[in-house]
Amino acid sequence: MLQLQRILERISHGIEVVAGLIMGLVTLLVVASAVGRYLFAYPLPDAFDMSRLLLGAAIMWGFASVGYRGSHIKVDLLAERLPKGPRRWVDAFAWTLLLIFTTLLAWKMFGRVSSAAGSGESTMDLRLPAWPMMGFIWLGVAVSLPAILARLLLIVTGRGSLDHFDSIDVKDDA
Repeated sequence: MLQLQRILERISHGIEVVAGLIMGLVTLLVVASAVGRYLFAYPLPDAFDMSRLLLGAAIMWGFASVGYRGSHIKVDLLAERLPKGPRRWVDAFAWTLLLIFTTLLAWKMFGRVSSAAGSGESTMDLRLPAWPMMGFIWLGVAVSLPAILARLLLIVTGRGSLDHFDSIDVKDDA
């Protein structure tokens, strides 16, 4: 199980790198478009469409990391006061709900990607097809499914839980 946690930790780090690179690209795109617009009276074509699609991708890839790490905003008024055993069940229930929600989100987003591909939806200026970027957004949600499932497995088996400060530190059995 410790090996699985290490593998998941590396995968989660890779997902975070992807999300960070996308955010960097969004920043560069917005700055370049603003400089072009205000200094040269020529904004980058499709900067708005591409930046909003890339921002959606960064959010969903970040969501994949949250799916494993559990570092999202939460209120554990009840769970923090429970003993370890019942708290594990509350955590398992919460992660099960997150898994169900994420599965439904992935399903609906896949339908949206399919719809965009079938209708020929494109960006405003350059008429680039929108579905590849939407597919990249969907992929971020799809990657979060195994991450959430892995965290749920760790919680149910007693190998992982989230402390009130969102620690993911694992005790080494060696």
